[in-house]
Amino acid sequence: MKIILLASNPNLYSNQRIVESAKSRGHEIEFVNVGGSYIKISPNNCEVYHQEGKKLSKIDFVIPRIKPAMTFYGTAIVRQFEVMGVKCLNSSDAITKSRDKLHTLQILAQHKLGLPITSFANSSYDTKDLIKIVGGAPLVVKLLEGTKGVGVVLAETTKAGESVINAFRSLKADVLVQQYIKESKGQDIRCFVIGDQVVASMERIAQEGEFRANIHLGATARFIDISDEERELAIRAAKIIGLEVAGVDMVRSNSGAKILELNSSPGLEGIEGACAINIADKMIEYMENKFKNNDKN
Repeated sequence: MKIILLASNPNLYSNQRIVESAKSRGHEIEFVNVGGSYIKISPNNCEVYHQEGKKLSKIDFVIPRIKPAMTFYGTAIVRQFEVMGVKCLNSSDAITKSRDKLHTLQILAQHKLGLPITSFANSSYDTKDLIKIVGGAPLVVKLLEGTKGVGVVLAETTKAGESVINAFRSLKADVLVQQYIKESKGQDIRCFVIGDQVVASMERIAQEGEFRANIHLGATARFIDISDEERELAIRAAKIIGLEVAGVDMVRSNSGAKILELNSSPGLEGIEGACAINIADKMIEYMENKFKNNDKN
């Protein structure tokens, strides 16, 4: 296969692993900087270019790993490949949905999947009621545009919750107010979904004094054996959003697992290390099977 890895940084561990695995399995793969790509839209000929006029043609697969700051532009490039009939490992539509935390929660709630109770409003006049909706303090306040744990605040008291919400609002930022799952105790689970399988799962444990279990914030990770119900929940969530490759984050509560969010470009370093599984290889293998099945149809 001829593969394009569409991303921003060729030196990231995840991107290097994907390139290594594709090459080791006999494929031609090229790293293409999404910010340096541009497109031609025509009734007769839609094309993607990069590197001062180099046309990207005869592509079998695109692996989009679009950073949040490039979501709008990056999904436009992915969409152009889709218009050209190129298979993409995560569609532009699925990436767009997953990047909107509010939209993701609304879709999952529509399908009755387990979620923390969440509230959202435009006006500061509704702040007290937002807090009441999620069961009061302690509660979590999340920036809609935040990633890697940035813009996620635990408010221990109602007064603190009001202050954080109104401070974010004063900066014209959209925020979600969310039920805090106390029993999770600073631990969450990342399930790495590829197609119809959870190929790896790890438990992330926050540093002492920290409730956010993000590797980038110093959390530690270890392999965890998840239940059949948790596995099914992760797979269903990814399918509902339309993601073929997804990092599904959840916490265990007294009433079952609750999904926190979905990541359309999940990192490989932490989970490969924690689980001793070659996830990059599994991604390429999944693409190979899709490519073969498409040839048969």
